[in-house]
Amino acid sequence: MEKTFRNYQAADVSVAVREHYRKMRKNQTLDYVTRMQQKYLTYDKPMDLWDAMAHLNDLIDVSDPDLDLPNVQHLIQSAEAIREDNRPDWMQLVGLIHDLGKIMFLWGCDEDGTSQAEQWGMVGDVFVVGCALPDSCVYPEFNKLNPDMADEKYNSTKGIYKEGCGLNALTLAWGHDEYLYQVLKNHDQNTLPEAGMAMIRFHSFYPWHSGGSYSELLGDNDAKYLAWIRDFNKYDLYTKSNKTYELDEIKDYYQPIAEKYLGGQPIFW
Repeated sequence: MEKTFRNYQAADVSVAVREHYRKMRKNQTLDYVTRMQQKYLTYDKPMDLWDAMAHLNDLIDVSDPDLDLPNVQHLIQSAEAIREDNRPDWMQLVGLIHDLGKIMFLWGCDEDGTSQAEQWGMVGDVFVVGCALPDSCVYPEFNKLNPDMADEKYNSTKGIYKEGCGLNALTLAWGHDEYLYQVLKNHDQNTLPEAGMAMIRFHSFYPWHSGGSYSELLGDNDAKYLAWIRDFNKYDLYTKSNKTYELDEIKDYYQPIAEKYLGGQPIFW
């Protein structure tokens, strides 16, 4: 029988997953996201890429209904599937690092939802803040808990945005995608192509790339983003399994690729 992924209504989905999304929807307001950007985008914590990867051995993503292995295993599974399909080396690297922003938990806290215990500010499907929450969000019944939805500045379809403004003009819920994207954007040795950076930034934006929401806000260039994300999504989602790897087993292959696109110096988080 073929495995079904992302079935949030399945009987065996944990209470923790549902509670995670309740907290995420309640707390992720425009004001919260602005504060997290100011707090975490400091670029003052140098860390080697492989040390960062190793730290994800200590994190299990509570929002994921499909996998309860340390997050580093999901990254390696994604990268290895992309490698097996002979996709470009930069895309293999993106598979390996796309969730690396979750190391935010090392300096996060329960109050921000950025700790091991409270992950609602770090993982899970993201949505646009500053405009109405769509029914394509996971557990849309929680949308009404968001304080911004009682504010007329934010609760319309376009909210604070202009029609056709494009994805890059939107502010998304705070999480590991945007964090890693901004960290790599600040990393002067980064030469990943635009497609790779888009895969990192938008891979958790399911209400858009899978739910079809926010059409009023999309710009002329966003169709190519959608194609890139849907291509990457095959490897992000459908490679999850119970097969595990040791980081050292795959490092010899991926290290030259990482140095090619990210250089050999520490990344500043």
